[in-house]
Amino acid sequence: MRKPVALRLSAALGTLTLAAATGMVLSLPAASAAGAGATGFATQNGGTTGGAGGATVRATTGTQIHQALCSRASSSTPIVIQVEGTVTVGNTAKVSGASCNTAAGVIELKGISNVTLVGVGGGAVFDQIGIHLRQSSNIIVQNVTVQNVKKSGSPTSNGGDAIGMESDVHNVWVDHATLTASGGESAGYDALFDMKDDTRYVTLSYSVLRNSGRGGLVGSSDSDLGNGPVTFHHNRYENIDSRTPLLRGATAHIYNNYYVRLNESGINPRAGGKAKVDNNYFKDSKDVLGTFYTDLPGYWQVGGNVFDNVTWTPRGEDNNPAGPNPTSNTTVAIPYAYSLDAASCVPSIVTATAGANTGLKVSDGNCAATTPTATPTPNPTPTPTPSATSAPTGANLSLGAAADGSSKASGTSYGNVRDGDTSTYWSPAGSTGSISIKWGTTTAISKVTLREAAGAAGGIRSWRVLNGDTGAVLSSGSGAGAISFTATSLKKVTFEITGSSATPKVAEFETYA
Repeated sequence: MRKPVALRLSAALGTLTLAAATGMVLSLPAASAAGAGATGFATQNGGTTGGAGGATVRATTGTQIHQALCSRASSSTPIVIQVEGTVTVGNTAKVSGASCNTAAGVIELKGISNVTLVGVGGGAVFDQIGIHLRQSSNIIVQNVTVQNVKKSGSPTSNGGDAIGMESDVHNVWVDHATLTASGGESAGYDALFDMKDDTRYVTLSYSVLRNSGRGGLVGSSDSDLGNGPVTFHHNRYENIDSRTPLLRGATAHIYNNYYVRLNESGINPRAGGKAKVDNNYFKDSKDVLGTFYTDLPGYWQVGGNVFDNVTWTPRGEDNNPAGPNPTSNTTVAIPYAYSLDAASCVPSIVTATAGANTGLKVSDGNCAATTPTATPTPNPTPTPTPSATSAPTGANLSLGAAADGSSKASGTSYGNVRDGDTSTYWSPAGSTGSISIKWGTTTAISKVTLREAAGAAGGIRSWRVLNGDTGAVLSSGSGAGAISFTATSLKKVTFEITGSSATPKVAEFETYA
């Protein structure tokens, strides 16, 4: 058994009050979402866009959040849910519907996709109620406070996790959140940010995790090794006993985080877990990196970190700290672009940007805080609107090229989208997915045309066109048709479907100079 945690608590968060509303409200203003979009591993595997392109709905209770999910045309219809006020177990009831699978006493995001949950106005506080993700994908949670979620005592919610993910969850971005507890396991709390049972491609950024026995884990046991990769950047961990995070078999990229008072241990890769630990600042802490409480080793690649008043215990059978002079014992490849702040400025930049209600400020990569330009989330148009009104001219460069994708439904083929035959088509295995055209040499394109199969027109709702070489977004919008963007030289272009009203069927993915 772990020993009880002795915590020095910060000032209690004020409870926001808001007049009770009887129903959800369709909101005309666009959602406040970071213009730069998702970062880290959440940008991979097709990317994470949440409810972009869907309706924007306002909610002031947990029941209204569930009503918003259940009011959609399908479980994958994009939606942005703006939350203002205090959500509690008492105002969160189960709501039933074909597009949702909710439960009372917990914010349930189960069996769904393409959802943004964002705090607005005076702020969104989830008080003693957790956010629960199961069998879900393409989810954004932003600008919220989740506090004092318990697994024992009263009330209980979400197994004691502030945010918990498990059972086939992928592409999740949690950003500018404040996750807090008021003690450890002996006081009835579990963890702040847990991922297990096939949770993949997650990023936690610009968030505060405070006053808990456990920061969070990736993998619930030494046999739960199919999770990750995960990115943690520009977060503040303060007064945490351990698990910042615990990595069982998973890969994590951990950079520009500020750790203050890690009381027993910190980053803990084990059972083959790997951590790339770049330019973090550790202060007034103990055993901030290593494999602890097991003889199953983990691995790390370190560089540019600052260790300020950090103590290290001696090595033993179940204790393998990386310090007192941490050196790398593995290498970890990172597939996306990112900018590193110098570790010396991490305390100031993280203090200025991390947590809910900080204006969604981010680092400019040079130790200064900036507010990104908001990307409006429009209400959906009655019919899909192509990005260009005139069809491109010239040779279709897809003919003779190669193709691949994220998945394919039974009986379909990637090659069907570049064969010039509109009677054949590709469909993803689910309601979202991506299809790519690729060439052996660099090819310049500025236009693409997506043609849906007969009988499937209008099935594609929200989408992005990506530079397949770099992951950069070339264009985004809704509906199939002709799409124009700045001329780009690349070897691979990807059409990513992030929302659909029916099974997407792409007959042709044409590309033009």
